[in-house]
Amino acid sequence: MKSKAALWATTLVGAMLSTSPALAQTEIQWWHSMGGALGEWVNDLARQFNESQKDYRIVPTFKGSYDESMTAAVAAFRAGNAPHVLQVFEVGTATMMAAKGAVKPVADVMREAGLKFDQQAYVPAVAGYYTAPNGQMLSFPFNSSTTVFHYNKDAFKAAGLDPEKPPRSWPEVALAAGQLKAAGHKCPYTTSWIGWTQLESFSTWHNVEFSTLRNGFGGTGTRLTFNSPLHVRHFENLANMARQGLFIYKGRGNAADATFVSGECAMMTGSSGLYGNIKRNAKFASGISTLPYYPDVPGAPQNTVIGGASLWVMAGKKPQEYKGVAQFFAFLSRPEVAAASHQRTGYLPVTTASYQLTEKSGFYTQNPGTDVAVTQMIRKTTDKSRGIRLGNFVQIRTIVDEETEQVWAGKKSAKEALDAAIKRGNEQLQRFEQANRR
Repeated sequence: MKSKAALWATTLVGAMLSTSPALAQTEIQWWHSMGGALGEWVNDLARQFNESQKDYRIVPTFKGSYDESMTAAVAAFRAGNAPHVLQVFEVGTATMMAAKGAVKPVADVMREAGLKFDQQAYVPAVAGYYTAPNGQMLSFPFNSSTTVFHYNKDAFKAAGLDPEKPPRSWPEVALAAGQLKAAGHKCPYTTSWIGWTQLESFSTWHNVEFSTLRNGFGGTGTRLTFNSPLHVRHFENLANMARQGLFIYKGRGNAADATFVSGECAMMTGSSGLYGNIKRNAKFASGISTLPYYPDVPGAPQNTVIGGASLWVMAGKKPQEYKGVAQFFAFLSRPEVAAASHQRTGYLPVTTASYQLTEKSGFYTQNPGTDVAVTQMIRKTTDKSRGIRLGNFVQIRTIVDEETEQVWAGKKSAKEALDAAIKRGNEQLQRFEQANRR
């Protein structure tokens, strides 16, 4: 029979053994900007990863909008308590690339963890945007989206429009909007993210230059050029639609999204990532189509640009923590995980394998329009359509919002607003270039 001391020792050892896995678990902080249905998706991904192994624990934390989370991360980094992983929207890419010492390239994180990391496995149009000139992937493609055309099929039916034939061109959008208005719709067409949908993607979709030096991919000396006759013509047309009550401006960022999901607005240009919200919350049949274009423009349509965000790894963390980050990224890259995320949210598939898995499953056939974002992004790109990567891009988008709002208010002509946006935007580019001279 064991003595009391022996029994106590045995119990203590047993308790230590039973709790050691929890004590050894490495915590990884992940700051993100996903709310609502997308926030649930992020939390589910973290939970699935945490349940798949016992060494690491991902802790997702919502930090507000993309702008807010980026600002919070900068402050946290300076204070020495930045998260391990930060979700940054695509317009912050050039700024993050220039933040020497603040970030750790994802390619290094994966390599140092001893994990196989094939950059070629990721969808080229997505991976290319987050890759440095030397070919090294700097951030992990996560919720990449592109601009698409959402429309309310029930509203189309009620207005006598064919719900299976959405407008493909801008003249057709104006005609459909007129018919919707005549049927009593108070918001025939709206858009989210004015700069992204009506200037950035508009430019690449029509294969026209947005800024010099290959839209910023060629260096920090890039300057804005989106006041061409085509750009001016497009904004004049939007201004005419606004005056006639065919285009209703609903605010900056993604403010217009809620007005489409609620059924208030019948057509909108916005993110493919809105699909999950529409599918869960809309009380009407909806459709997804390609971004409208002008048929008389040579080379149109070409391809749209990336949106959404990627995951950046912050510098100054412990090796064991970086191993956890690498394991998490490997988990997100699994074909079945990436395919499920793509199908649930409407964001682009991260890898070619996840796209092929989705296609093989019959998802695109069963859910018409869900392949639009993919086909828009996998077309062959040109120097004018690869994407747009600018310094101080966040500030430039705000300037575009400010100036184009003057157009909807009838205070400036389209040309005056675009000229002013370019002048002010180029000042931001010049500041960024001077601050990042080597």
